[in-house]
Amino acid sequence: MDLVQLQRQFVDYKTSLYHEGFLDEQFTQLQELQDENNPDFVVEVVSLFFEDSERLLNELARALEQQNIDYKRIDAHVHQLKGSSSSIGAQRVQKVCIAFRNYCEEQNVEG
Repeated sequence: MDLVQLQRQFVDYKTSLYHEGFLDEQFTQLQELQDENNPDFVVEVVSLFFEDSERLLNELARALEQQNIDYKRIDAHVHQLKGSSSSIGAQRVQKVCIAFRNYCEEQNVEG
């Protein structure tokens, strides 16, 4: 496979992420901040998002395993994940976080 085909596949894949609701315009704005002075800007920001998300998801899992669930603590973790996902344009993660926060408000452990 040559470079042109790979580039086309990449563009098609990225387009599908927008159409399927995984990404939104915030990600486009993030890409626009990248320039020749900082060519790895998007990779660095997204990598930090993944690292932070992994930490938050681990903390959420531990909190949900407790006998007495602290919904305010869980909501704080989800709120942080919602904010960071919003800032990089991870639209679908943001929407799931909104639903999760509603479950916290209702103290619905099943949700």
